[in-house]
Amino acid sequence: MATTPGSSVGQTPLGLLLFKLLVPSAIGIFIFFVPVAWEGRTTIPLDHLVTAARAGLGDWARFYALALIIAGAAYPLIKGDWRRSLTDKIFTVLKLLGVVAALLTMTTAGPALLHQPDMLPFLYDKLVIPVGLIVPIGAIFLALLLSYGLLELIGILVQPVMRPLWRTPGRSAIDAVASFVGSYSIGLLITSRAYAGGQYSAREAAIIATGFSTVSAPFMIIVAKTLGLMDYWNAYFWITLVITFVVSAVTARLWPLSGMDNTATDGEPEARKGDRLALAWRTGIKVAEQAPRLGSSVRKNLTEGLVMAISILPSIMSVGLLGLLVAKYTPVFEWLGWLFYPVVAIFGIDNAQELAQASAAGLAEMFLPALLLGGDAGIDFVARFAAGVVSVSSILFFSASIPCVLATRIPITIWQMLVVWAVRVALTLVMAIPAAMLLQ
Repeated sequence: MATTPGSSVGQTPLGLLLFKLLVPSAIGIFIFFVPVAWEGRTTIPLDHLVTAARAGLGDWARFYALALIIAGAAYPLIKGDWRRSLTDKIFTVLKLLGVVAALLTMTTAGPALLHQPDMLPFLYDKLVIPVGLIVPIGAIFLALLLSYGLLELIGILVQPVMRPLWRTPGRSAIDAVASFVGSYSIGLLITSRAYAGGQYSAREAAIIATGFSTVSAPFMIIVAKTLGLMDYWNAYFWITLVITFVVSAVTARLWPLSGMDNTATDGEPEARKGDRLALAWRTGIKVAEQAPRLGSSVRKNLTEGLVMAISILPSIMSVGLLGLLVAKYTPVFEWLGWLFYPVVAIFGIDNAQELAQASAAGLAEMFLPALLLGGDAGIDFVARFAAGVVSVSSILFFSASIPCVLATRIPITIWQMLVVWAVRVALTLVMAIPAAMLLQ
């Protein structure tokens, strides 16, 4: 469909279509992807908005998070979703336990061990409140990225990279970047929305959710500081980024992801040779022409964002707390660490057992490998560096990302995610340890 200046597409003048395609998309790119310095911090505008919202709420932010947790526990009971499967029943119980954990946090009641800084206070202040703010606020601005043609236009342009390497549509690049510069919860919201709309197959959505929805770049700084890696920040950042997405390319070709259904009802159009730029342009313009009114799109995204937030937060409190307690007070992760010990031991590094156990503990909470190895001055650089990479590249952990995935419509089970996690950790260690040896 050719377009020329002054012409129109359908019944809409081309100038208006260009405005609908370019202006909302440009604002969305600015909100999610352009770092801005403000009051001594340089980060994306969405992060500044979340920080401002939290500062504006003050102590009420804790009550806001409590309200979301209570709503999230009540939601499956009111809708009857708890009846659907055994997994739904289990997570409904866990969400109710999440309410109990949140009330204990607010009242400081219960055993003292629950109120240590790395237990309930960590979950509530460092995870629950930020996620409870960033998901709804981010959902408002997601309308600018998702509804006006940007996703489709960029998707077709980067098809030659995304499909051969990761077996996902070109538009999945947006999910990956949104996770890395913003939040994995935002990336998962984009993925869930695209899957529900038929734009991703089950396999594509699962690959993206378990391979691209990593922690954000700002959180990597916290990991690097904890492990004493800031002198190697640039090397750590880029090595971690490369390893994370190389591992994602491998897991996309292995069971269980490789065996999932690959049918998408509204898949991305494939460009013919020499027609990619034109097809990208035509597709973006077509989506802009059919786009809903901004208010309607914002309401839809905000509703989905709130539903995701209330689905995630109770699980973060209960599953996250259980994982942290297991990691700190039982030998479970020590035993699980033996799964990775042979992978680490073949390199003959110091602290091999500590690294294997810390890597296993990341299943409970991605920050645990850094916490376990960062406080000991006797831990070798290679072990600390590899633990820092595993914290990011493993992607799946019970305190947040696994409940986030389960809160979406993506048809992947806990057991399938556990397999993907184990493969990701093993592959990451195989690549991260030699990289650290070269840096040493």
